[in-house]
Amino acid sequence: MEGIEHRTVEVNGIKMHIAEKGKEGPVVLFLHGFPELWYSWRHQIAALGSLGYRAVAPDLRGYGDTDAPASISSYTIFHLVGDIVALIDSLGVDQVFLVAHDWGAMIGWYLCMFRPERIKAYVCLSVPFNHRNPTVKPIDGRRAAYGDDYYICRFQEPGKIEAEIAEVGTAYVLKNVLTTRKTGPPILPKGEFGTGFNPDTPETLPTWLTEDDLAYFVSKYEKTGFTGGLNYYRNFNLNWELTAPWSGVKIKVPVKFITGDLDMVYTSPHVKEYIHGGGFKEDVPNLEEVIVQKGVAHFNNQEAAEEISNHIYEFIKKF
Repeated sequence: MEGIEHRTVEVNGIKMHIAEKGKEGPVVLFLHGFPELWYSWRHQIAALGSLGYRAVAPDLRGYGDTDAPASISSYTIFHLVGDIVALIDSLGVDQVFLVAHDWGAMIGWYLCMFRPERIKAYVCLSVPFNHRNPTVKPIDGRRAAYGDDYYICRFQEPGKIEAEIAEVGTAYVLKNVLTTRKTGPPILPKGEFGTGFNPDTPETLPTWLTEDDLAYFVSKYEKTGFTGGLNYYRNFNLNWELTAPWSGVKIKVPVKFITGDLDMVYTSPHVKEYIHGGGFKEDVPNLEEVIVQKGVAHFNNQEAAEEISNHIYEFIKKF
């Protein structure tokens, strides 16, 4: 954590907490996923900040020490991308290198779609571009494919999953999700968080996640709850409606994509075929590289931290 500084910036009508290292050099902007925080990028901030870059990682809207508006409709993709554009403006630069994971990766794809001139290159972890189907709403499609117990479907009803989380406790949920190595689409048993994402939650933490790391995540989520992050999922169908004008748009930014071969997204139906079968490259013509990490699960920025830092550096130093 040495040399990482913290401050609050005003963006898009909210106060956003950011962590940063390095005063000079090109900005590398890191966007976290669910259920995470700026802290998920602690290793990469340290690494890139020491290599002559200005590494910046916010707590996204609804997370950690950033404001969490109350209404679900304050978490559309336009709000989320708007926050990041305003953050880039606040850093006093025209362009950044973007690195993003999970929900952050989805925001990253839309950022590249809406404002490609702000992104020099994009290193995307875990979640590939999501091609908009003009005839099927995303929640309807996922429900048809995976059933009502698919995690995104279970997240839809306000307050319901929050109550189930409260029953098993914040620490259990975060440990359960962060340590999962279960492949395929995450299914949550009906009516309870239960074993949640990970039916085999380990007694002891994996080597890449210390008790102190877990305690940091827990301390923030015990203060904020999970609703802010869950509200992102509750806008899937609305985002689909709002982004109709961009149907069929191709992503022109240079991209490197990295996933683990045990990642729950990568091992979901049709994803490998899309990534390796030409569909991904068709949607993202400047997709330069796809890396599949052996024996690595969903949270690859933490599990394979040094490898991820090296991959980021090897890609962005070309530009």
